[in-house]
Amino acid sequence: MNSNYDVLIIGGGVVGSAVAWQLAKTDLKTAVLEKEEDVSTGTTKANSGIVHAGYDAMPGTLKAKLNVRGNEMIHEIAPVLNFDFVNTGSLVLCFEEENRPGLQALLERGKTNGVPGLRIVEQEELRQMEPEISEDAICALYAPTAGVVDPFNMNVAFAENAADNGTAFFFNEPVTSLERTEDGWLVNGAYRAKILVNAAGVHADEIHNMACEQPIAIRPRRGEYFLFDKEAGSLARHVLFQQPTAAGKGILVTPTAHGNLLAGPTADFIEDKDGVCTTAQGLDHVRRMASKTIDHLPFSQVITSFAGLRAVPEGGDFIIAENAPGFIDAAGIESPGLTSAPAIGEMVAQMIVDRLHPGENRAYVPQRRGFVKVDDLSPAEWNALIAEDPAYGRMVCRCEKVTEGSIRDACRRSVPARSLDGVKRRVRAGMGRCQSGFCSPKTMEIISQELNIPFEDITKSGGRSRLITGRDKEDLQDGE
Repeated sequence: MNSNYDVLIIGGGVVGSAVAWQLAKTDLKTAVLEKEEDVSTGTTKANSGIVHAGYDAMPGTLKAKLNVRGNEMIHEIAPVLNFDFVNTGSLVLCFEEENRPGLQALLERGKTNGVPGLRIVEQEELRQMEPEISEDAICALYAPTAGVVDPFNMNVAFAENAADNGTAFFFNEPVTSLERTEDGWLVNGAYRAKILVNAAGVHADEIHNMACEQPIAIRPRRGEYFLFDKEAGSLARHVLFQQPTAAGKGILVTPTAHGNLLAGPTADFIEDKDGVCTTAQGLDHVRRMASKTIDHLPFSQVITSFAGLRAVPEGGDFIIAENAPGFIDAAGIESPGLTSAPAIGEMVAQMIVDRLHPGENRAYVPQRRGFVKVDDLSPAEWNALIAEDPAYGRMVCRCEKVTEGSIRDACRRSVPARSLDGVKRRVRAGMGRCQSGFCSPKTMEIISQELNIPFEDITKSGGRSRLITGRDKEDLQDGE
């Protein structure tokens, strides 16, 4: 293996993958090192999936600039890279007349940031826009450019397009050592690069502090969520925020890109950078506060709860800079990091281009093929697809209508699914009402066949998360 690269990106989340996607347009030799078994396994996999309009960040910050640019880019690239984005618009709800000046301040801040189409809607229009919201809402800030995205699939789309265009991805490769060389960096004693990009999420401070004289600190802030069944998805038409506080944008209620309903998150600082457990206290807080937005939320239709971590920097703004020779931080990427990701990729890639002056990748293909969703096909189209590949006629996940063909496709991509969660993130098998209760054995069988992995070695999410502990008949025979 030739381990010499122009650029090494540490972290395969949405930011690292977005940088890789942008660099794939050049002739630079680029690789991504990811400590887990797949992309989108950290902060990217557990967030609100909101494409923020950009009115919240303080003018002049990187957050403000990159949020607005990222929002614009997502509208443009979603159909090119084939990831799910729905332009729902958002509403920031005001419940007290005395808080109206705060809403007006958000409006003015958004205008300063260059957010298009912002306006205040009064109660009568608000009720027409959102019939199910609490009668206590008196007005709202409407942002028509906001929306919801599938965060996993956006991450996978960036990574796949980068890989399709020549970027190398190395998984299960945590960074344990960094060493300065005459012309760049040596990582883990094996990978050489002229430039390193630190996109390591909540662990970005650890990577930074291995390379840079001036240390930084990242604090993980946990957010807990409820995900509702699709039967509840129609209760909200827009992303529904409550007026923000110092702790964040508060508890939101939103439709997802796939028609579910999501409520959350909490905003609690914790010490454990792997602390993604939910808590009774946190979920109770989400339940109480979300009910302020819609007072008849059907919590009996919650199909799962989950928690994610945000990488909160000390200074409050994104840290995007060359903080050591050839070492570029893309650190402290908290909300609106998901929205900003394509713009962060654009910014960091331009920093590298300005330094290395590469040529174009003349073979670059901008389009990325999406996964088949049989629900989107007409009967004639589906029948034609089955005639071409019968695997698309065998249903595996009934909740989300995912066929064997789509699961096999997920395992054959340039950045393939290697686990149940890897399949789930790409084609949603196991994401529905039963939460893998019925489809997991068949999905495991397909992964085993496609990747030539023993069935008992298939994991939920890599590492030691195996689901099979033994084979009953063989074990009984051995015991005899």
